[in-house]
Amino acid sequence: MMKNADFRHRREVSPGVYRIDPDATTVRFTTRAVFGLLPVRGSFTVDHGRILVTDDAGDSTVDVVIRTASFESGNSQRDGHVRSPDYLDAAAHPEIVFRAHGVGRSAEGAEVRGSLTVRGVTRPTVLTLGPVVTDDRCLRVRATTGVDRYAFGLTRAKGMTGRHLGITLEVVAFPTGT
Repeated sequence: MMKNADFRHRREVSPGVYRIDPDATTVRFTTRAVFGLLPVRGSFTVDHGRILVTDDAGDSTVDVVIRTASFESGNSQRDGHVRSPDYLDAAAHPEIVFRAHGVGRSAEGAEVRGSLTVRGVTRPTVLTLGPVVTDDRCLRVRATTGVDRYAFGLTRAKGMTGRHLGITLEVVAFPTGT
């Protein structure tokens, strides 16, 4: 098995079920606020997830659940407001869910097409995969995507709050049974 494998060389990733490790996985975002003048960075926490790698990459699946209340930007006032009913409404919608079926090729290399559900609204989402690193113990993958919050009905504070978020995931997953 080759280390630092790109998903285009998928055969180097052993087929099987991988459990996403929430403690080792990060979900980071970037956006701009105040009419695009101020950068805002932060993170979410993965609650749980699973990756099924099959011999045919087109049949592989990904399921990830993120806790909405885990939104953190380093500004407690902003964090509370984003978790409130004005934005994510963490009390009524405690989970953000990504589900995907299939890995395919794209102009950037490899991608996972799926759906993202935020605040009860589901939209198609494509993750662009970076290198997939495997060893005897785990699978590590970096993925990126962009999210338009308006597509999920999150339209408060136009101009003051960034519309587009860049998302970067650093995923660590272990074969089940370990």
